[in-house]
Amino acid sequence: MVGKRIFPCSASPANARCETSNEIEIAISKNQRNQTITITLFREKSPIHNAFCQLPLHDPLLQPALHLRVQSAPPLAATASSSFSDININISPTSSNDLNKGNILAYFPLFPPQQQRLSRKPRQNLPYDRPERFTYGTIEQFSLARGGGGGASATYPGHQHMAEWRLFSDLTRPDSDRLGSPVVRVLDPEEADLFYVPFFSSLSLIVNQGGGGSHVDVAGYSDEETQVALVEWLEMQEYWKRRSGRDHVIVATDPKAYYKVIDRIKRSVLLVSDFGRLTIDQGSLVKDVVVPYSHRSSSYNGDISAVDRNTLLFFMGARHRKEGGKIRDMLFKILENEEDVIIKSGTQSLDNRRIASHGMHTSKFCLNPAGDTPSACRLFDSIVSLCVPVEISDEIELPFEDVIDYTKIAIFVETSMALRPGFLVSMLRSVTSERILQYQKELKEIIRILTLYVKHYFEYGNATVNEIWRQVTQKLPMIKLNKRLQMANLNDQDR
Repeated sequence: MVGKRIFPCSASPANARCETSNEIEIAISKNQRNQTITITLFREKSPIHNAFCQLPLHDPLLQPALHLRVQSAPPLAATASSSFSDININISPTSSNDLNKGNILAYFPLFPPQQQRLSRKPRQNLPYDRPERFTYGTIEQFSLARGGGGGASATYPGHQHMAEWRLFSDLTRPDSDRLGSPVVRVLDPEEADLFYVPFFSSLSLIVNQGGGGSHVDVAGYSDEETQVALVEWLEMQEYWKRRSGRDHVIVATDPKAYYKVIDRIKRSVLLVSDFGRLTIDQGSLVKDVVVPYSHRSSSYNGDISAVDRNTLLFFMGARHRKEGGKIRDMLFKILENEEDVIIKSGTQSLDNRRIASHGMHTSKFCLNPAGDTPSACRLFDSIVSLCVPVEISDEIELPFEDVIDYTKIAIFVETSMALRPGFLVSMLRSVTSERILQYQKELKEIIRILTLYVKHYFEYGNATVNEIWRQVTQKLPMIKLNKRLQMANLNDQDR
């Protein structure tokens, strides 16, 4: 039975060796001097695989993992937890199709010391093998609309909603490049816990927008028609119909993504930037996941300092926005004459992006008012600029709030208080240089994560993608509860 505990192995601080029921031995040693764990698999006293992992593992943002693959052996799955005093390992048999056909794939999530041991293999995720119209076809249409070429020459463009590309790319990489991922791709839909639906919905929205003088509309391309075609295709699939898409994962980070068909996919796990355009029955933190924007400003690579940042408060962006973003015009009127405040209107362009990056890199605080929706890419630009974010958005939802304490890296101000003349600048001027340095230290810490190597947290490397997948797996208990309730209702109807 999958998950049945075969044996425990408790390691001393120095080392341990345990024999399994299938004649595979595991030796674990810890080097306190350079803080590493070495794990070796033996068969008949001969080492067959060796790997090590760096310690300490205190960062709770992502549980690092160590994968060991052993060829031509009985299929196993293993999980372990780690602290500086002991290591516990469980080995459980699994089907040959479970993680890697014909191999042992030992999955070791190494948890921070304060967390309890958790015996669980990576969640299994099945990306639909669907027409390329919804992925590479969208990229090609975007390129053609801007005078570029199609086919292999077309590449996904950089923009603030690149999560859809990063997640898609992650699931199409070979297993050897996905070490530490909380989800594993499977080929058999019966083995899948979740179904990922790859559609570049945010890119599709802007295929026929912008592009400068060379921009031409792509003949026959319609985002609305593409949305409808996708959902009609999904609704014909057996595994969508089974639970009305409840166990499907859909990326909808642009607030207007899927606007034509949102009520037909609202039962799915939606990956969103915020819930500003969704009604309460369409999106919520109960079933959905808030993901970060991709930052557009360059990262600040200098030392932390308050002295070298001469501007108190910086903002550059659209002055006039709809809905909650109307506060921007009011803030302009209040702040534009303050001598140590830079607040200017600007549209998206490469030159303006450079100006904005420089402004953030030389400012102590960065103003982040609401836009058309509660959140904006500017928060993540501020973070990678080590410019302390000043959030003025009463209804904002932030990514990864269960593992990130945003009060350590940002200042949150109620809209009503921010609109009081003189209040905002007086409050910020009262923040000491020592406190600003502390904010910057926390910002620098939060954008770095230790897996088996250093990754940037909000720069959409493996760490960010893996954390998104981890957040998605946390929705599984509710999905499985819905499944049980659905089955119970069917049983009641049969009586």
